[in-house]
Amino acid sequence: MNLPRPTIVIFDMDGTTVRHLNPHMLGVMEWMDDTAFKIVKFWSWLFEKRAHGPILAPGDVADPERPVRKARSIIVHRAIHKLRRKPVELLVEPYPGIYSVLGLLKKHNIPLALVSNGLGKGYGLDILQKFALEEFFPVAIFREDILKSKPNPEAILLALQRMDIELKASDIVWYIGDRHKDITAAQAAGKITPCRVVPVAFGVNAAIAVIEKGLGPHHILMSHRDIHTQLSKLLGSPPIAEIDVPPAISKTHQQGR
Repeated sequence: MNLPRPTIVIFDMDGTTVRHLNPHMLGVMEWMDDTAFKIVKFWSWLFEKRAHGPILAPGDVADPERPVRKARSIIVHRAIHKLRRKPVELLVEPYPGIYSVLGLLKKHNIPLALVSNGLGKGYGLDILQKFALEEFFPVAIFREDILKSKPNPEAILLALQRMDIELKASDIVWYIGDRHKDITAAQAAGKITPCRVVPVAFGVNAAIAVIEKGLGPHHILMSHRDIHTQLSKLLGSPPIAEIDVPPAISKTHQQGR
């Protein structure tokens, strides 16, 4: 079985669109993010729900009728990025093959968006600018834009809202991410949107989630070359290009390395 042809594609950022030059750093950041999520849920359960009901309720998803408010406090995320003093190009680099995939989608006028649990200010927005990703992602959702981070689907729902697309039942949204919480968030978003949201696992952690949830191996694409090959079949495009780095950033990035 193959994946359905997408009409909209949303990417995760860390571990999917860009990769950390120090692979251990991504693991640390993801662990801190997951821990922060659990602490916030426990705090809410203890003081707001007065210790009644499950701490992590499976039905605890974003309400599409509730207006999106700005996050009140992001202490953990701000602390993470204050610890980092290096420019983003010394921390991350675009994943090999990402520009070929983005270029293919843009060529076919597939609307794109980026969703991240990380902060935009001082990190995500710098990545978009430094690596010339802004032209591909006119909509980018970061931690300060939402109240609930992934695995809650709020960020995905907000991205679709800001893309200003009238979703139809025939629309197919691909959400590509590398973590278990990305697959969970995509599934939760699909229960709220009028269209189908297809989780695409990019990496081992997300692949395990796909297997656990019984989605099928066709939801697992382990490289951007695999993604490009699959999209080429669905969209009817030529094989992957040999040159993947845009000339506008290649020299600057090489100097940063």
